[in-house]
Amino acid sequence: MRDHATPPARDLRADTVAPSPPSTGPRRGAGVWATLRDAVRGGEHDFTTGSIDRAIALLAIPMVMEMVMESLFVVVDVFWVSRLGADAVAAVGLTESLLALVYALAMGLAVAASATVARRVGEGRPEEAAAMAGQAIVLGLLISLPISAVGALFASRLLAVMGATPGVIATGTPFAAIMLLGNATILMLFVINAIFRGAGDAALSMRVLWLSNALNMALGPCFIFGLGPFPELGVAGAAVGTTLGRGTGVALQIFYLTRGSGRVRVRARHLVPDPRALTALVRLFANGAFQSVIGTASWIGMVRILAPFGSAALAGYTIGMRVIVFAILPAFGLSNAAATMVGQNLGAGRPDRAEAAVYRAGIWTTVMLGAVGVIFAVGARAIVGAFTDDAEVLGFGTQALRIVSCGFLFYGFGMVFTQAFNGAGDTWTPTLLNFACFWLWEIPLAWGLSRAAGVGPAGVFIAIAVAFSTLAFVGGLVFRRGAWKLRRV
Repeated sequence: MRDHATPPARDLRADTVAPSPPSTGPRRGAGVWATLRDAVRGGEHDFTTGSIDRAIALLAIPMVMEMVMESLFVVVDVFWVSRLGADAVAAVGLTESLLALVYALAMGLAVAASATVARRVGEGRPEEAAAMAGQAIVLGLLISLPISAVGALFASRLLAVMGATPGVIATGTPFAAIMLLGNATILMLFVINAIFRGAGDAALSMRVLWLSNALNMALGPCFIFGLGPFPELGVAGAAVGTTLGRGTGVALQIFYLTRGSGRVRVRARHLVPDPRALTALVRLFANGAFQSVIGTASWIGMVRILAPFGSAALAGYTIGMRVIVFAILPAFGLSNAAATMVGQNLGAGRPDRAEAAVYRAGIWTTVMLGAVGVIFAVGARAIVGAFTDDAEVLGFGTQALRIVSCGFLFYGFGMVFTQAFNGAGDTWTPTLLNFACFWLWEIPLAWGLSRAAGVGPAGVFIAIAVAFSTLAFVGGLVFRRGAWKLRRV
């Protein structure tokens, strides 16, 4: 088999490729409704030619719809859990911080899978795209095993390390144990959907997440409150519903990947370890995972800084951030579309088109988040009030939502630039950006404002807004240098 780390003989540098001029207008005869229909329906599309706007739309629409459902689940889940009290919400918030490391590993592997599959599809090498997809699945399953063991044995200790009170530990240990035990469903959802997106089959990814999260939202209250024939499990019921919903989504993914009509078809031979494919994949995964660990582990640091201010502050932060995620997740759909455009167009030897796509996606994302930011800033108290009637929790949640949403105008380009680097296989650049912006800047700023300056929890919220805005500006400067165009995967 050909060395997966080495593309075919082709110079990817812009000054040695004679690409056709990129188009940014709509394709003739393809109106808004036709584009929407084609995006949701899916099918074969060439993202390396034609209108850039249409290509982004075909990728982004199902990705945004996918993330809208994910966002809705995040909000609905915390809505039901909030009915169990501040300790239950705090337990969910602390467990989500622990799972941030699982999400980091999942995102790192997803970056590697998406970048390699997109590049191989752009190069016209579908068999090798399937091989890389198979190796990513195997690697994800292997990673999940030790995490499950740790979750089963040390859930209560992990919550204690995070600063949980005895009440939160007693309430949240079953929830944390179940979520960590079922981490394989998280990894597989991320990885296989990344394979679909890298291949340009965004509609498949959308269908999986819609089914998974519809089940999550339906099963959550049933297991939490014991509706009908379901047992009443309290906050642990939220974990049971989530894990069952995600597991069903993974089953659908496997069906699409092995028997569906997508661009990448994985067979049993693709699951046999291939040293060359694994070497290329592990190298990207290691950088991508480290990048994600740096970014997501910083949230653990933020929660640890916030924990001494009490359960009300943690609960308000959890509700506020869940609402913020509701807005940001759809924007990830656009940034993921940019990543696919970069990967496939670099594979096709068209770096100019890849660059144009990134700027277009950045503009779309900024407009979307800017509008939502205004709504959140104005209606923060009413929005948070839908989740709690505790005056103290309401105050912290409103404060978090208003302060963090002030930076929405800048977050969009930061997200798109980060994913563009990843789509090119340049995982090291966003790793350095994450480390500088979150560890050297955000965490010290949060501690300094909340503790040393006496601002309290608001200092943590301010640091989040400042750090993500900084990432957008610095990421843009690095992107303009263009070194990502020369990256080989």
